[in-house]
Amino acid sequence: MGGRPGQDARRSPVRPTVILVDSSVWIARLRGNRTPEIEKLEIAAAQDALLVGDLILLEVLQGARDELHATRIERELRMYAVVSMLDGKLASRAARNYRMLRDRGITIRKTVDIIIGTFCIEHGYALLHDDRDFVPMEAHLGLKVV
Repeated sequence: MGGRPGQDARRSPVRPTVILVDSSVWIARLRGNRTPEIEKLEIAAAQDALLVGDLILLEVLQGARDELHATRIERELRMYAVVSMLDGKLASRAARNYRMLRDRGITIRKTVDIIIGTFCIEHGYALLHDDRDFVPMEAHLGLKVV
């Protein structure tokens, strides 16, 4: 009946991947850049669940030229689910991850990046980014990236 041997035809369809999109990608998109990450964003927007973290929203809105520009950016980003990223439990885990990387001789440059990476790891989300701080998190902490 089609499908692979051993597959249950009654099984529900595969759920889309949940992807958190980092500010590095949103900012490149707002600037009109054409990068591999922007292409991934366009593909993912059509088939996956995209999230905007509240800290990422903050980072992107800080760069707006003026209030009108900020309003336009915020309206565009709020088309996706905006999620709160940090609580006491995640803060402790992010600090632990920072120390684990530091013990390996790796220093993450921005606190927000260790929060973002830890948030994705803890929730099983993939991260779409264009920021070198996430590379060691992928290699040593199990961060899934797109």
